[in-house]
Amino acid sequence: MPIAPPAVRAEGLSKVYGSGDTAVTALDTVSTQLDAGEFTAIMGPSGSGKSTLLHLLAGLDTATGGRAWVGDAELTGLDDKRLTRVRRDRIGFVFQSFNLVPTLDARENIVLPQKLAGRRTDAAWFDEVVGSLGLTDRLTHRPSELSGGQQQRVAVARALVMRPTVIFADEPTGSLDSQSGADVLGVLRRSVDDFGQTVVMVTHDAAAASGCDRIIRLADGRIVADERR
Repeated sequence: MPIAPPAVRAEGLSKVYGSGDTAVTALDTVSTQLDAGEFTAIMGPSGSGKSTLLHLLAGLDTATGGRAWVGDAELTGLDDKRLTRVRRDRIGFVFQSFNLVPTLDARENIVLPQKLAGRRTDAAWFDEVVGSLGLTDRLTHRPSELSGGQQQRVAVARALVMRPTVIFADEPTGSLDSQSGADVLGVLRRSVDDFGQTVVMVTHDAAAASGCDRIIRLADGRIVADERR
């Protein structure tokens, strides 16, 4: 039986800001691979490089050195047009700030990336995702009419409906109360367990990370621990 390729891979990935005496190394030759169908947490103190690593793996920033892949697509070296296509087709994003369009209702926000990409939404898959997230009766509500936890679930639904290779979540519970945060983490956990999704989450919260399959810890731009639960 063939071995599935990793969902995400980094090889000697580095990021340096500035040059000369003012150069700051945010990420220092990091190599790792993240398996498909796993929930991975990236942790570390402020300035450890955890958000930089996520942004490089997600194609949101440009590496100074090294290489990164999502599935079999190498991100490093792609021009803007091809990188945009990979992000659109293979990557889902969940951010601390939700990034919902305030003038659109929940349904419109969920399908917006597919609409922009000129794709039709799979109605059965949409209904399954929305139902699993408890959003069926909130689809006509705008973000201002939803709680923070509900807004974040809309953001998760938006990512899942695209059927991405991987969902990158950057502090997804950072602006939520403890109960709403626990609900969103439960949603991400179920997306892995029930839908086989791959999730990579940056968090500073040990309680949030405790529900993950794997925890990668960074310090001073390097991996200092890699623990499987």
